[in-house]
Amino acid sequence: MTARLLHNPRCSKSRQALQLLEEKGLSFEVRKYLDEPLDATELKQLLKQLDMSARDLMRKGESVYKELNLADSSLTEEQLLQALVGHPKLIERPILINNGKAVVGRPPEQVLDIIEL
Repeated sequence: MTARLLHNPRCSKSRQALQLLEEKGLSFEVRKYLDEPLDATELKQLLKQLDMSARDLMRKGESVYKELNLADSSLTEEQLLQALVGHPKLIERPILINNGKAVVGRPPEQVLDIIEL
């Protein structure tokens, strides 16, 4: 399976990760996840690959995080997952998926952790 980068072109870290992968001459596809959002099934799979909870994957600085009161500790994993599905800009970025594993590129160099050079 080809590696896939969940990418937001407006994000400098995402652009840096993309450039790193291109410089290594890797074969990968780019998914602009704001234009082509992940559904609940894809997100659940991604969270497993990242070994993270939905809350851990959230960008807590986004205005929608505050508007939806997502810091509320009584929210279930399913409720948080639905917030990520409905508001993809809440998803931390960039994320590289490769060979059944995934990593958040923070810092961007971390995307290199799951590729074989």
